[in-house]
Amino acid sequence: MNILIIGGGGFIGQKLARRLAEIGQLRGRQIAHMTLADVAMPAPVDAPFAVDTIETDITDPVRVDALIGEGTDVIFHLAAVVSAHAEAEFDDGMAVNLDGVRHVLDRCRSLPTTPVFVFTSSLAIFGGDVPDPIEDWTIPNPQTSYGTQKAIGELLVNDYSRRGFVDGRGFRLPTIAVRPGKPNRAASSFMSSIIREPLHGESAICPVDPDFRHYYLSPKRCVENLIRGANAEAAALGRNRCMSMPGQSLTIRQMIDAMTAVAGPEPATRIKWQEQPDIAEIVKGWRFDYRPQRALALGLEADDGFEENVRFYMQEDMPKD
Repeated sequence: MNILIIGGGGFIGQKLARRLAEIGQLRGRQIAHMTLADVAMPAPVDAPFAVDTIETDITDPVRVDALIGEGTDVIFHLAAVVSAHAEAEFDDGMAVNLDGVRHVLDRCRSLPTTPVFVFTSSLAIFGGDVPDPIEDWTIPNPQTSYGTQKAIGELLVNDYSRRGFVDGRGFRLPTIAVRPGKPNRAASSFMSSIIREPLHGESAICPVDPDFRHYYLSPKRCVENLIRGANAEAAALGRNRCMSMPGQSLTIRQMIDAMTAVAGPEPATRIKWQEQPDIAEIVKGWRFDYRPQRALALGLEADDGFEENVRFYMQEDMPKD
């Protein structure tokens, strides 16, 4: 079993690689080789099998062709230009989130085999005049360039799977929190910052009011779900290969209350409430009421309360003094 993780330098890519190294198998086969590829050289991962790291650029089809060999069995495509970045820099988003996905799929099409292709999509494909709750059959209606690019990616995954070029499956990720590291250019970045920074003894800004509701999943559960999704058989996926990943719908106030329950009252005092119109304009169109029945039937799971998210972060990702 040969695995490629595109976006293998990111925090989900690194967690996925480490978890695969721990379990040592995928789709009932022992892992023999894993490649981590990203726009910057990924950090190496210890594993009982060979692991390569490659710096590449999926906007260049020549480099994509060199990246994906004929022996590639499973591809996790995690790489993306995130929401606020894609909105501010339209060409960047189109180059990576649309052209890059097509370059990877076209390389898979040229192979003599049919690799499993795991695509991370986004709940940003929904929005606008669509009634709640969001069901498995709800029609995409993105209200951002990022959401549009991800929706097109889903259509490509479905069509390339229908034609037998890949064995695709796409999972729309909830907002992943609590994320380790520094804030990125995702509009949802503050949803981790308001937990992470206060736990570190630092201040954080929340640009929305305490009753703002959103849909969340921890990094740990996300990785577990990606592996379960990769293990799913094509017959269980049906004709629409893309679906929403399970998560939990929570207000900002509920998130902060969960942090307080785990870490005491002091961290919450470090949160500053300050409206940011550019972020508010993006997130106000996001939805929070999802019914991911297809993913649940495949065995994918949500966290058991946001206190679990906070504990996972403190145990696995929080820097130790």
